[in-house]
Amino acid sequence: MKYVNLHTHSSLNDSSILEVVNQYPWEFKADILHYSIGIHPWYIKKERLELDLKCIEEKLQLSECLALGECGLDKRIEISLEMQIEVFKKQIELVKKTNKPIILHCVAAYQEIIRLKKEMNIQNPMIIHGFSKNEQVAKSLLDNGFYLSFGKYLLRNPELINVFKSVPDDKFFLETDTIEETIVEVYEKARLIKEMNLNELKSNIENNYVNVFGRQL
Repeated sequence: MKYVNLHTHSSLNDSSILEVVNQYPWEFKADILHYSIGIHPWYIKKERLELDLKCIEEKLQLSECLALGECGLDKRIEISLEMQIEVFKKQIELVKKTNKPIILHCVAAYQEIIRLKKEMNIQNPMIIHGFSKNEQVAKSLLDNGFYLSFGKYLLRNPELINVFKSVPDDKFFLETDTIEETIVEVYEKARLIKEMNLNELKSNIENNYVNVFGRQL
């Protein structure tokens, strides 16, 4: 069984790991085996928006492109929330033409993301990457059909242990994002918290991957 790294910004090219490598349309690399592609709210540029969206639309049709993302909302940046929502909606309209999941960056905007999911009737699976909040926020997201992906904060924030314990086994993924630690180290931490052996955890996440991404490893 392989490890699944739900979200990373660099590839190890390790055959024992399925990596969903984050790509941006303005610096797309064609030699990456599996990737997601999207406009991160930090990097919205009006002058290239149409070109970025066209690239996303094209890549979403390819089998190597596993998901839209990371995209989402961030209330702690200077780009207006109104602009972020506009760009987010445009990307959602593209991915809704497929059954591919959405990998989300969300900072202090969870209620807005939940509202948009309902308003736009988004049926594609939606995964909050790098989850770091409390059980109340986790429950709200889970109750509204979101999946949660854990990585850096699971390794570094002891307060997240009980949150992770409370997440149903069919609702979580693991990731490295930009940290130096490996996905193997993240799995080891998760295994201890969930009180599973490694093969059980691998099998669990593989099942989640198949259910959400609609394809085998």
